[in-house]
Amino acid sequence: MAKHAILLLLIVAGGVSVNSNAVSNRTGKFIGWWGVGVVRFENVVCGASNGLIGICYTRRQCLSIGGYASGKCARNIGVCCVYQASCGTISSNNNTYFSNPRFPNTFTGASVCTLTIQRCNVNVCQMRIDFLSFTLAQPNADGVCVNDAMTISGAGTNVGRICGENTGQHIYIDFSYAKDVVINIFTSAAVSSGRQWNLRIAQIGCDSTSRAPTGCLMYYTATSGTVRSFNYGETVTPGQTRQLANMNYGVCIRTEPEFCSIQWSTTGNNLVSFSVTGNQPGLIFDQNCVTDYIIIPDGSVIVNGVQRQSDRFCGSTLTTVTSPTRPFVLYAVTDANELGDTQNNGFSLSYSQQQCINNFL
Repeated sequence: MAKHAILLLLIVAGGVSVNSNAVSNRTGKFIGWWGVGVVRFENVVCGASNGLIGICYTRRQCLSIGGYASGKCARNIGVCCVYQASCGTISSNNNTYFSNPRFPNTFTGASVCTLTIQRCNVNVCQMRIDFLSFTLAQPNADGVCVNDAMTISGAGTNVGRICGENTGQHIYIDFSYAKDVVINIFTSAAVSSGRQWNLRIAQIGCDSTSRAPTGCLMYYTATSGTVRSFNYGETVTPGQTRQLANMNYGVCIRTEPEFCSIQWSTTGNNLVSFSVTGNQPGLIFDQNCVTDYIIIPDGSVIVNGVQRQSDRFCGSTLTTVTSPTRPFVLYAVTDANELGDTQNNGFSLSYSQQQCINNFL
């Protein structure tokens, strides 16, 4: 018997991992294998066969949490378990998917759909919410989400009311110690159009390199890319706005080695890719931007052949802005209404980190 006990201690199978920064839901589990010996694998992130992201579990574990198996993991011993949450669910599962009733069909009518997120372990400090699909009613003429809205409470990050079209966006939310985070999506009977949402909530460890810096609601890690304000759109109904009211958030870009500045510019040749105070033609900056504007720290622009320094920018157009201030960040600020201003699109801006120039031979 002692010989058999020693043998069991020596048989340990390696775990599998899709992302080295991923958070395990819980510690490794032992399962029997053909009645002889044991195999251990961690509950780590895995790529499901249906293209989603799951957690590596035994088939029994997956069923016990209400998930479904989509592909294999841990050398085909475990299953990649996808967890799809519905309204009224409490979830402590990493990579939880939260969608409207009968998704991918659209949803109509009045509803309050709530998801409560708990940390999957004590080493989690943050979550990333990806808007895989997100279509709610548009805001009113003041940019206020009065009919439909998504709100987030209990978090260490302040998030305003979000509505409209936000497919492809993402946000980072800090946990406030051990408090649960509650996501509410409200829909009104006053709107007859179909709504649709599908959010992926990934939990991020306190020591993970994927963790966004404090103050960054959005966080990008490439040297170049495109950022959009919430509910940005190229078309606006006359007398209405796409720009959401009461916003104040940071869009951060991870600074790469040997890059010393960043440039912000409108997206392509799109004439409506910057419209935050649409009734003010041209580029407006400095103290003239008092209601809705973006902040680019230590920004510089060329105006009529002259370089001008400014932190604040608004109006209906934006020329290329260069900033040497690191870490690279853009802040978006809107007030409570669109008084004296209509048909703002918001912004869609391209960013590009600029390499350092060595002036020494």
